[in-house]
Amino acid sequence: MPRYFEVTSIFNFTWDQVAQGFWRRYPNPNSKHVLTEDTVSREVKEGRLISKRLISKTNPYPKWAERFITTKKVFIVEESIVDPKTKTLVTYTRNLGYVKVMSVIEKVVYTESKDHPGKTVAVRSAWIDSQIKGFSRAICAFGYERFKKNCNKMVVGFNHVLLNLFPPQSGNGSLHQEATTRSKLKDAAKNASEHVKSKAVPIYASLHPNKS
Repeated sequence: MPRYFEVTSIFNFTWDQVAQGFWRRYPNPNSKHVLTEDTVSREVKEGRLISKRLISKTNPYPKWAERFITTKKVFIVEESIVDPKTKTLVTYTRNLGYVKVMSVIEKVVYTESKDHPGKTVAVRSAWIDSQIKGFSRAICAFGYERFKKNCNKMVVGFNHVLLNLFPPQSGNGSLHQEATTRSKLKDAAKNASEHVKSKAVPIYASLHPNKS
């Protein structure tokens, strides 16, 4: 039976800062399991930045999972929509390998906090499922607990990146002028796309030969 998990986190940074820092989440002290991140596609449509990235990670698993999994490396597809007008960043991620053993679909919505001006709210939702007969309940329970545990690490790691990008300053804290931050956001997204797109496309194509 599929398991659903949801958690809300508050970042003490403006939405513009979080949206810029999103492209620089890796590396950080809590993301040593992330091996590579490659941009597959990126376009601006109706004023929104739409991106698709391919991320490879190590995926440690318990002893009992060896009968189902032969490698610790897993590929993740990350799709994101950045809307600077409504100040909304939505991300969708899903694993490409071993989906029958355990599939994890995650959605994160970053928005400005209505209750705490200058801060950003992140609502993270995850759907965990398994198609292994006789083991699906146990596998889903394991995936649920591991995802729940890793959520805190994700927040701590992202905060580490944001603090390095926007260290506290006297007078106005870590706030930057909106125009400057918007410019940096565009530059960060552009740079993230240009230097990896050429090698990401063939990787993605090899995983989806029927879509090439």
